[in-house]
Amino acid sequence: MKQENNSRRDFLLNGLLAAGVAVGVGCSSKKNVFESGADETVIASGKKVKLLSVDGEIIEVDEAFLKPVPALPPVSNKEARLGIAGKKFVMVIDLSRCKNLRKCQEACNHMHSLSPGQNWIKVDSMDDDSAHTAPYWQPTTCMHCDEPPCVKVCPVDATFKRQDGIVLIDSDRCIGCRFCMAACPYSTRVFNWGTPQIPAEVAVQPYSCETSVPQKKGTVGKCDFCPDMARRGELPHCVSACPNGTFFYGDLNEDSVSNGSETFRFSDLIKDKSGYRLMEDLGTKPSVYYLPPVNRNFPYESGLENDKSEKK
Repeated sequence: MKQENNSRRDFLLNGLLAAGVAVGVGCSSKKNVFESGADETVIASGKKVKLLSVDGEIIEVDEAFLKPVPALPPVSNKEARLGIAGKKFVMVIDLSRCKNLRKCQEACNHMHSLSPGQNWIKVDSMDDDSAHTAPYWQPTTCMHCDEPPCVKVCPVDATFKRQDGIVLIDSDRCIGCRFCMAACPYSTRVFNWGTPQIPAEVAVQPYSCETSVPQKKGTVGKCDFCPDMARRGELPHCVSACPNGTFFYGDLNEDSVSNGSETFRFSDLIKDKSGYRLMEDLGTKPSVYYLPPVNRNFPYESGLENDKSEKK
């Protein structure tokens, strides 16, 4: 009988404590508590995240309600050579927004563990030396051409074009002949003459065509459009690193590009802003488009302090 009374007292006490906790939560953060299920309560963090809805509209969602994306299994080099089905990746660079901060370059170099002096993204001062034209800053990446001359000249199929339009290099196949470098009209490839200075934790990783790491001596490297990020639904490092929103990245099939905070229809953006591609007369059909440097956000002179190029 005594044991039964103790059990009953414990049950009532626990019930009162549970009720007290529930009331306390409800009173202290009533406007920040949302019931997501019969047995689950989610507390809003107050930090909003902008997302693109299925209707193509920008919506804001509290970070607390975003479900974590499970880690995807590693992609084999065979799968990496095929690409992501149904996608056609494209990039737009707005020259009116570039201030030559080179944050895009720094992020790319860091995430791909490039050796000092190597840059897969180049930011050049463009000036035709005319007294009647204004100079501007131009970031240049691999163009990921639909008709890539680099792929045609590679004797060992180390450089290849995927079904999603991305052009990659398989360093396991590359023999260092540099035919691709000679064929590229945009001069966006670099050669690893020496042993790349790679962090120990990166050096032990198995080589991946999609991440382009770890780099190897005697092989060619270049901008890869960060396809490993695309598989996770994330933007390339250069896009997210630019504080001025200079880079836009997206899917031509969906007719949508984004810099993380702004999203546009690709076709409208190119039409309304007079977008163009470099050296279109060569027939390479680049996947990188440029918007002309009109109505600039920054004067050209504001970027001179960050100019590290040999051209002065």
